[in-house]
Order: sequence, then C-alpha cells, then structure tokens
Amino acid sequence: MVIQAEGLVKRYRDVVAVDNVDLTIDDGEIVGLLGPNGAGKTTAINGLIGLTAFDSGDVSMFGRKVSRVTGDLKRRIGVVPQEIAVFDDLTAAENVAYFGRLYGLSGTRVAEGVDFALSFTGLSERRDQKPKSFSGGMKRRLNIACAVVHRPELVIMDEPTVGIDPQSRNHILESVRALNGDGATIIYTSHYMEEVEAVCTRVVIMDHGRIIASGMHGDLKALVDDEEIVDIELERVTPDVVNAVSSVAGVSACAPNGTHLRITVERGGVRLGRIIENAVGAGAEVLSAHVQKPTLESVFLSLTGRSLRD
Repeated sequence: MVIQAEGLVKRYRDVVAVDNVDLTIDDGEIVGLLGPNGAGKTTAINGLIGLTAFDSGDVSMFGRKVSRVTGDLKRRIGVVPQEIAVFDDLTAAENVAYFGRLYGLSGTRVAEGVDFALSFTGLSERRDQKPKSFSGGMKRRLNIACAVVHRPELVIMDEPTVGIDPQSRNHILESVRALNGDGATIIYTSHYMEEVEAVCTRVVIMDHGRIIASGMHGDLKALVDDEEIVDIELERVTPDVVNAVSSVAGVSACAPNGTHLRITVERGGVRLGRIIENAVGAGAEVLSAHVQKPTLESVFLSLTGRSLRD
C-alpha cells in the first residue's frame, strides 16, 4: 500500500477544505482524483506530500506511519504541478538536472536521470534549448521530465494537460501508461473526463472537502443505472431556460455547458418531448437533443450537481 490516510481534516479559519477524508492508494494503481474547483483536491495532495499540515488525521506512506513527510519520503515521490515550474533561462537538460539534484541525485546518476527523463518525454533533441522557445505542450512535457528524473515510486500529476495541443496530450497520456507500466503508482487530477476514463484504473470523486464516491469505472456508472443524461444543444442558453427545464418533474440536475444543457433525469420517467416543450416555452431554440448512456461525466453530474469543467 502506497498511501493510507484516515480522518484527514484541514481548516482555513471557517472553511473546512478537507473534511474527514479517508483515502487508500494501492501499489500500481492509476487513481483519478476528480472534483470541481474548491473540492479540496489540491489541499489534500499538498498535505499528503508535506507542503501543508493537516489539523488532524493519520497518514501512512509506503507502509510506514508518518507525522511529517521527510526528505527520504519526498525522494520517492515525483510531483507534476498544474503551473509550469521550469526556469526559462536554463536549458531543458539544466532544468531536469536541477530538479534531479533537489531529489537527491548526484554524480553520474544526475546525467543518467537527465538522459532518461528527456528521452521519456520526447525532448532529447531539445536538451540544449531553453524552454522560453518551447510550445505549451513541450513545456508541459518538460514539467513531467523534471518530476520523473529520479524514477519515483509515486507520481502525482495535477492537471498535466491543461491548454495543450492534442498531440502533446496524447504523448502525456502515453507517458502516464508507460510510467505505470514501469511500476510507478500515479495520482492523476484532470478536468478532462475522457482522460480519466482512458488511463485511470480507479476514480475518486471529491466535493466540498469530502470523498463522495470511489471505485472502478463500472462500479461508479452503476450508481446512476436508474438515471439518464439528456443533452440538448440550444441556440443560446439563458437562466430562464435552465429554470424551466429544471422544473420538469423527474429532472434531478440541469447544468449548462456552453450552448448545451446536460440534464439528469429518472430513467424512463421523463419524456424528452416534455423537456423540449419547457425549453421552447422559455424562449429557447433547440438545435439537437439526444439521450446518453451513463458515463463518468454523468456520474459526476449526478453526485455533485455540476459538470466537471464548472
């Protein structure tokens, strides 16, 4: 077992950011940590890696109970932060070497680690170039290289694909699988549900500081077997339309997403025509409508009342 946490609590004055969280991460898992902004994901992660202290609770890492995350434990962890954390005035190789030394590498191990990390992220040919000339996707990959230079046993990736091109996103997802294939355990947070479905072996959903669901994809989808998701595309979404659709009997959630409405309804209990009728009655111009099978997105919407990207 890589992480076992029980009763974690973190308060900021009157705000409970982490509220009595129990979390277990087994060796070899890729765990997707999902939750809307303010759910407590980053606070929980920062506490686990020692950047902040929990007010109460117990944590064991790599089979050993810890009161604080010491240097020997940190050297077994690699962190890919959401914000790009590289130095523009250093070359790619110098950036990776710098972080390698922070993680405790020295001598020939630094050079070996740099060669591995740059090759792993597809940046070997750019090793002598400075990241200020890199694309956003290349900077993200360099961010990962800096986190894996020391071959960590646990890799924590916080939104590693934000704002990048599809090619770089695919490269990063392949990197996640490769790291896991080499034996690394991974905690992966993302606002892209399709990424979580593609790479994660288990999903943990947080909201308002608590874990509200955890399990394999199929287990979580079974939670909404009695529900359906209706997707309606409109010319324009207005509060009046949202309110009108939400008032239909059997509708449990209605979340706007651009020009779309994602509506959670009781399976077989609501006619699509009634929903469209209320939308049109509130002034909407309906462009398309269809019913979706249960997905992780629909599970998330059902549990939190919000779309993940909200």
